[in-house]
Amino acid sequence: MSLLNDPSMKEVVDEFCDETNLLIDELEDILDSLEEDIEDSTLLETFGQKIDRIMGSAATLGADEIAKFCELGKIIGYKSSQAENLQLREMVVAILFDTIDLLRQMVSSIKTSEQALLKQINTEAFGSRLKWLSDKFKDIDRASVSYKEGQESEKQDQAQIDDIMKSLGLG
Repeated sequence: MSLLNDPSMKEVVDEFCDETNLLIDELEDILDSLEEDIEDSTLLETFGQKIDRIMGSAATLGADEIAKFCELGKIIGYKSSQAENLQLREMVVAILFDTIDLLRQMVSSIKTSEQALLKQINTEAFGSRLKWLSDKFKDIDRASVSYKEGQESEKQDQAQIDDIMKSLGLG
């Protein structure tokens, strides 16, 4: 039984949701700052680090869809921190805003004990944007902060993005 479905873990799950919502607020603040200073690539790295915290907690609780979704957000944050094209970064910020909006809905689904998180959320347009974005990352072969040990080649990075999108029903 997943910790999410264990009645004795309700307090832990509620705490996860509350803390995650606070982190989502911080992610939103980071994106607001990026809109003001799109050249500050360290903000994208910070985004990746913060969403990584959510990913770890979600994985521990068995909220696998949230963990995978956060992993995708983390990769986007780290990869885009290396993008020189400021227009691409602006598009990334817009997509990351969508990411945190969807993440907020997913956390709300857990808090209210609804099942099939992503199946209840319309992700088709979001998936199209992620596919477009992942294509733009093909020329970025490193991230300034390693998001997964042993992941060094661009082909592995792209395969990981594609695998995560498929596992979420976005690919």
